[in-house]
Amino acid sequence: MKLREIAHARTGDKGNLLNISLIAYEEKDYPFLEREVTAERVAHLYAPLIVGSVQRYCVPGLGALNFVLRRPDSESVTRSLALDAHGKSLGYVLLNIEIDRE
Repeated sequence: MKLREIAHARTGDKGNLLNISLIAYEEKDYPFLEREVTAERVAHLYAPLIVGSVQRYCVPGLGALNFVLRRPDSESVTRSLALDAHGKSLGYVLLNIEIDRE
């Protein structure tokens, strides 16, 4: 199944920092997200777009995971020549991950 079936995402960015929050629809699904959606997995998914490691912050009270990614300085929101350099659409990439639900 796709991750989007049990969670939604919120994104934001400032300069070269991209922030993606993954929030479970239901409290019972949060432990599954915490186990399956690691910083390493997110780093691998966004590898062509980021530099350095990904930081993951767990927010169990909200049923959420927050990921902080860094883009190259040349790809920051304020410096990019891309038509839509903002990270809003990048949350959907995360929600498209195929996960095995056991």
